Amino acid sequence: MAKFQKKLTINAPAEKVFAFINDPHNLPQIWPSLIEVRNVRPNPKGGYDYEWVYKMAGAKFEGASEVVEYIPDQRLTTRSTKGIQNRISWILKSVDEGVEFTSNVEYTVPIPLLGKLAEAVIVKQNERETDIVCNNLKTLMEEVETPVLG
Repeated sequence: MAKFQKKLTINAPAEKVFAFINDPHNLPQIWPSLIEVRNVRPNPKGGYDYEWVYKMAGAKFEGASEVVEYIPDQRLTTRSTKGIQNRISWILKSVDEGVEFTSNVEYTVPIPLLGKLAEAVIVKQNERETDIVCNNLKTLMEEVETPVLG
């Protein structure tokens, strides 16, 4: 199983960041390989379960994720229930500058579909993808809204 972590500070309130990541419809805005999110439904623990389409190494994979841990404005953890086996935890901690955001990703590379030789390359690509997701989130959350003059 591949595992990696990305940590950065986002100059925005935890509530704003959590509200964004909690809505699966928002995720394709920051996650380049997440092609589609559909069938979003509330989870009794909080947050939302959903189905997704993800592109990895030129192949499309369909799957579904469910919430396994939900602490408003602090932690959101999902795991796949079908498709690529994964567990993603997003942890938010308020700091003076805004929020310290940590992304922990664990997943199994679908080796039978992609081949053993491609595994190391795919893991590296997905690690870079996590960096992109986190940096896109930071950029989006730190954008200053321009007031409308009327």
